[in-house]
Amino acid sequence: MPVFDRVKETTTTTGTGALTLSGPSTGFQAFSSVFSIGDTTFYSIVAEDGSWETGIGTYSSANTLSRTTVLESSNSGNLVGFASGIKTAFVTYPASKSVTIDQSIALSIALG
Repeated sequence: MPVFDRVKETTTTTGTGALTLSGPSTGFQAFSSVFSIGDTTFYSIVAEDGSWETGIGTYSSANTLSRTTVLESSNSGNLVGFASGIKTAFVTYPASKSVTIDQSIALSIALG
């Protein structure tokens, strides 16, 4: 699953459906500049009211990110029904899916 640096856009999408992306934040890339239709990636969405969601999304059409699988959220791990207002959607690497090596060179694999 591809993960890219500095991919962040705003959205005003409400509810639990796919996000219509409104364009990149200053200094960031658009999802459309790094993903092709059908690509999946880890994403996070944060709303002005503090609600949030992290999951696996599918870049399903031009400027649209479908929320395919929720990994964690402020709604007990379920899709968040976002209210009106600006939300920020960005590519992330969730801790529950990470592989890390600590300072003693011990390998850790999250199985979440």
